Amino acid sequence: MTGDVVNLRQFRKQKARTEKDKAAEQNRISFGRTKTEKQLTRTLNDKASKALDQGKRETPPDVPADGD
Repeated sequence: MTGDVVNLRQFRKQKARTEKDKAAEQNRISFGRTKTEKQLTRTLNDKASKALDQGKRETPPDVPADGD
């Protein structure tokens, strides 16, 4: 009847780590993006930024009132 002494604290910590790893794996599947998706987003953002910059008006530098 002499069994091994089990440290429940270590068992609980190991179980928590395992559950956390499972949740992390699930999040990687759910929220992860492929390289192609990331590149597409980057390209679209660059294109939108260029379009915005092309629509900007250039303001002339301020000219002093006394004509110097």
